[in-house]
Amino acid sequence: MHQNRNIIAALAAIAVVSVAVPARAADSRAVQRPASAALSYADLAGLADGAPMVIRAQPRKIVAVEPERARGVKAGWGRYYVEAKTEGVVAGTQPVGELLRYLVDLRLDAKGKPPAIKKKSVVLFARTVPGRPGELQLVRPDAQLLWDAPLDQRLRDIIKELYAPGAAHQVTGVREAIYVPGNLAGEGESQFFLSTANGEPAALAVHHSPGQPVRWSASFSELVSGDVEPPRRDTLAWYRLACFLPQQIPAGANISATPADRAAATRDYRFVMDQLGACPRSLD
Repeated sequence: MHQNRNIIAALAAIAVVSVAVPARAADSRAVQRPASAALSYADLAGLADGAPMVIRAQPRKIVAVEPERARGVKAGWGRYYVEAKTEGVVAGTQPVGELLRYLVDLRLDAKGKPPAIKKKSVVLFARTVPGRPGELQLVRPDAQLLWDAPLDQRLRDIIKELYAPGAAHQVTGVREAIYVPGNLAGEGESQFFLSTANGEPAALAVHHSPGQPVRWSASFSELVSGDVEPPRRDTLAWYRLACFLPQQIPAGANISATPADRAAATRDYRFVMDQLGACPRSLD
């Protein structure tokens, strides 16, 4: 028991760090939420993208953390020390042992009780703790979901996209926007050069041809082609754009030559945002 208290104290200190430094674009909610039905593509993509490890495990021991050690816990929630048996690694290359230890925040019911997760399969979005074999730090204090088969398949599809060669990288904003009119009336093209987290190229293009519908495309390479189909909804490329592009072109980014051209670029950007649609998240 004394050893468990030491482990809980150490994990509690780690949990404070995870509260203070949220993972990028990672939103999550407690495990009792019906994961496969309630979570959007953006919810799952955000969790998976922010987690070096995605692990399936089965909690075997759950102990409440004393309130004085549970800093940053939201009202109506509790923090718990969990010992779990590893069932499998869904994503990640770091080795994990058979027994895992971590802290998780769980929503409490009207009687102040946490959800019954003992001996049920859960999915953990986590990182390993250097120098502490078997200990995990969740990317958010509540980054744990009840496992079910539909959730498993959706996660595997997302992870396959994330790890694929040439996968769409993280978009952080719009760097430059320019509209260039063509030689014919109604002809022209807008290009939007995007900033990314890793500095790799990304761009949008909107094409206007006389008598033809407006076409747009997205590129995550040096090549910007109008022949590429726009990203489908609930794909990684769609997520990178719909969930992280600003609603308007930033001030100073529109470098089109004339006021009319700048207005055309603004309209085209609005067109792309409308085509992408909202980025629904069911997690707060």
